Amino acid sequence: MDQHVDHCDEKVKVLEQCQVSPLAGCLPPTSLPLSFLDLPWLYCDTLQSIFFYDFPHSRDHFLQTLLPILKHSLSLTLQHFFPFVGTLVIPTKPHFPHILYSHGDSITLTVAESATDHFSRLVADTARDVRDSHPFVPVLPKPSTSQDGALLLRLMAIQLTIFPNSGYSICITFNHTVADGRSFLHFMKFWSSLCRSKCDSTCPQALPCLNREIIKDPKGLMLDCLEILWSSPKERIVKELPNVVDNNNKVRCVFVLSRDHVEKLKKWVFDECKSYELDSESFHISTFVVTSALMWVCLVRSEEPNDGNIFNNDEIYELLFLADCRNRGEFSIPSTYFGNCIVSRTVSLVRNKLIRDNGIVEAVVGIGSEVKGFQFDAMKNVESFMHASARPGPGPPNPLVIAGSPKIGSYETDFGWGKPKKCELLQIERSRTISLSDCKNDEGGVEVGLVLGRAQMSNFSAIFKEYIENIPLSLSKVGQGDKDVLK
Repeated sequence: MDQHVDHCDEKVKVLEQCQVSPLAGCLPPTSLPLSFLDLPWLYCDTLQSIFFYDFPHSRDHFLQTLLPILKHSLSLTLQHFFPFVGTLVIPTKPHFPHILYSHGDSITLTVAESATDHFSRLVADTARDVRDSHPFVPVLPKPSTSQDGALLLRLMAIQLTIFPNSGYSICITFNHTVADGRSFLHFMKFWSSLCRSKCDSTCPQALPCLNREIIKDPKGLMLDCLEILWSSPKERIVKELPNVVDNNNKVRCVFVLSRDHVEKLKKWVFDECKSYELDSESFHISTFVVTSALMWVCLVRSEEPNDGNIFNNDEIYELLFLADCRNRGEFSIPSTYFGNCIVSRTVSLVRNKLIRDNGIVEAVVGIGSEVKGFQFDAMKNVESFMHASARPGPGPPNPLVIAGSPKIGSYETDFGWGKPKKCELLQIERSRTISLSDCKNDEGGVEVGLVLGRAQMSNFSAIFKEYIENIPLSLSKVGQGDKDVLK
């Protein structure tokens, strides 16, 4: 079929739309319960991840050589990650929500061709209009309702877009309730590994762990969450999210912190903390902590008051990050667990502390103490996260969410023609969110994705550059005890 989708200066032509399912007969009908760690994500927007790859060949070459392997390896992958193919069933009280896989279930795969030669611009780290990526994003099927009143939601859709003689993109939209970022990247690594090996059955990737019984509920939160769910209107779960959001003034940009930048920043922060006579045992300095602190301070400093109003420097700003409970001794949850296995932690600081000369140190101490606290009590305040997720209405006035992680390997998704030229989380344009991922060209570096208004992005870029250029150059005096802290 030929169907044109126009937006901004991008155009795509849909070449094919098909359904991909696990191999026939390989799976029995299966019902997978949600855990109490899945339930808060019922109220979250859909997630959208896009991966760009070099492929300097014609459209026909892609369709004849790469597309059949992508389809077949996807089918093989889905038989192990079948929750993505299933239906999220949210029944009426007193029945429990679950993911149901039935024979014949499938996901929609759209194959499209870009009519413009903008591949090099799309994979660059420079700022570009957020709407430039919208034509490459698939949309989930609309929810439906069963005869017994249960709400039924499909969980994944995929679009492959060809940029003739340049490359292609894989964009995936999925419901957060079915999986967190680590589970999603496990799926992507499994699929890419199978494709790279031409569907060899000896895939080096481990199989996902689908056993929900290993998620324990020590505080009895499941019933509390279910009561909130049963009493919530369906509109809290079913959100109409148009593929194209009215973000005319917003631009997307990637900022790169090299490994050298990260190590120098950690050493500088450590020295600053020692100058304040802080006990090294009381704070935690890691790549995640210093990167998050730097971006938080740059973001707050880049803000401009609306309508000429003056900032209230005593106003509280919050940073929320997500911590993974896998591979923690007290839970015995393996790294291959498939589902949601994350809890949130919140850092609160007044604006005045963030904009001062030592604002990064203040942010590092705040974030680092929460990271350290998570290591001792992962489930601390988890009830607050559950209730805040389901609570209607506006949240805190100045929240910043850190999404993704440089540790889960977004760039470890080589389908056989090289690792991605670029990976992005597109949903960050809908909220005040910063994305973190590993760096494509520098092991130990960090790529930071950010969406802001044009004027604020210009301010942010200047402030970020100033910090990076002024990171102290010497690392020669780091002792072994210091190294133990700078992890």
